Amino acid sequence: MTTTELTADVCVVGGGPAGLTLAVELARRSVSVVVVEQSGHFDRSFRGESVSPDSVWLLDRLGVLGRLGGACQQMHRMEIVDSGSTVLRADFRRFPYPHPYPVELPQPALLSALAALGQEEHPDHFTLVRRATVTRLLRADGERGPVTGVTARTPEGELTVRAALTVAADGRFSKVREMSGLSYTKLPLDRDVVWLKLPFPTEWDDRTYRIRIRGDQHGLFIPTHPDSVRVGFNIPKGGLKELRAEGLPALYERLDRLAPELAGSVRSEIRSWSDTSMLDIFTTVVPRWSMPGLVLIGDAAHTLTPILGQGVNHAIIDGVTLAPLLREAFDAGGDEGALLAAGARFQRAREESVAMSRGLQLRQERLFALHGAGGVVRRSLYRVVDRSQRLKERVLGGAYFQLQRPGPHVVEAQSPTARV
Repeated sequence: MTTTELTADVCVVGGGPAGLTLAVELARRSVSVVVVEQSGHFDRSFRGESVSPDSVWLLDRLGVLGRLGGACQQMHRMEIVDSGSTVLRADFRRFPYPHPYPVELPQPALLSALAALGQEEHPDHFTLVRRATVTRLLRADGERGPVTGVTARTPEGELTVRAALTVAADGRFSKVREMSGLSYTKLPLDRDVVWLKLPFPTEWDDRTYRIRIRGDQHGLFIPTHPDSVRVGFNIPKGGLKELRAEGLPALYERLDRLAPELAGSVRSEIRSWSDTSMLDIFTTVVPRWSMPGLVLIGDAAHTLTPILGQGVNHAIIDGVTLAPLLREAFDAGGDEGALLAAGARFQRAREESVAMSRGLQLRQERLFALHGAGGVVRRSLYRVVDRSQRLKERVLGGAYFQLQRPGPHVVEAQSPTARV
């Protein structure tokens, strides 16, 4: 077994949307960066694939969209059906922004495009190390000193990366956050989500997000490139064991109530629980996102729920926001004080936007949980919003349009995929 040592201005732990966006933006500014990613590939099943319009706008500016080879799919509409009646429709084509459309983009395609952009256009400043699992934070002056890099385990032996700044972009269960000692509060929600993937039904168009609600049960139905639908339905927090004890018929019946169009395919495609995936739903609040030598970004700094695809959105925005602040810090000498100040500026720039999205998500979570008389109130609220385009823009704008300024569309609406 060998020991390898690398040195860079920045070490990014985690090669997801946050880490790779930041790394590309740093390399573009001639800041040397090493990305340490534990997986040997980018094949991430049931990971967030919904990209909000603001992030689509950013990816276009970064030159990423042109590298996707048609892997992304525009979404034109959203509809909410409650107790069999459509209570809210939103048409993104009516939203007055340059990039008005969310897109569905498989994470392998997004991450591969970002990695290729860094490796091909900035090879002197961008290094991606795969199959490397971080085992320890390096610190100066003992275990309480500033972070100076990481050690990682690889198939070839131990890897040491020394850097002026380490960035934790390793997700909602961040190991680097744990090792750092930064305090955080994990707030479990009242539900978990079971995900599965099915063939896309012929009677649906593939440019519409569908939310189906019946009582206190709800499901998300998301068209997925090229010809599938991702399905997520709620179960009580910690309720997977009980659902599995009831057997697959209980799963079938739950989906039958929400989307009878999928009754045949769910029975033919989901033959065991291994054909499903469970997502533990919680949010994480971290009072301080940085300490000497370390910054948290993405889900490591602010875990969100799956509603409206905000995880990937904020991950990309984090990377684009932090990169120029770090460039300024290195221009100012790159010492501990300058980098710590950049981390504090980053948090101030981002936490209001994150809090806005979290608040919107939590309000939707509470609405979804209503039933009985509460369900009547929910349907009435959705119908009020449905009658006003201005209200739709205000409600969805908090999630989808925090960066773009109103203006004419710069992309045309793609035609729905023909189905035979």
